[in-house]
Amino acid sequence: MGDPELLRRLLRAKDRMDAASHEDWPVRRLARVSGVSEAHFARCFKDAFGVPPHRYLLTRRIERATALLRETDLPITEIAYQTGWKSLGTFGRTFRDVTGESPSVCRDREKAEPTTLGLVPACFVAAAQRPDLTIAVSEKRRQEGSGTNSTEEPEGT
Repeated sequence: MGDPELLRRLLRAKDRMDAASHEDWPVRRLARVSGVSEAHFARCFKDAFGVPPHRYLLTRRIERATALLRETDLPITEIAYQTGWKSLGTFGRTFRDVTGESPSVCRDREKAEPTTLGLVPACFVAAAQRPDLTIAVSEKRRQEGSGTNSTEEPEGT
């Protein structure tokens, strides 16, 4: 990524997703925020940040949901809607696919484990707990169903 102006434009879109990860962020909208074409945006975002925009947004939503599960007593349905999912079923399935556990199991585990995270800066905690989405969730689901453990990303994702 050699163009600082393009990087600033991509960061503007990334910042918007960070600030409102519960909103829908199709590539068309992100490209408009960045002032570039959709195809150019999608390609450059992945080059700059290592993941496609949709996967980045999914990571932010899962991070936020995990924090709400840990820090609040909100119903899981409310957490799903607050973090951008349209249905509880999709939220639960995606959360489990990404984290390896259901939202209720995550909440129970987080509440049961004594923590000293209050002593650690929040940005470090968020980075350490960030889901590793090096492959698409649908590909991860297929691999787990077929018993393969390849971490290579298929072409076109």
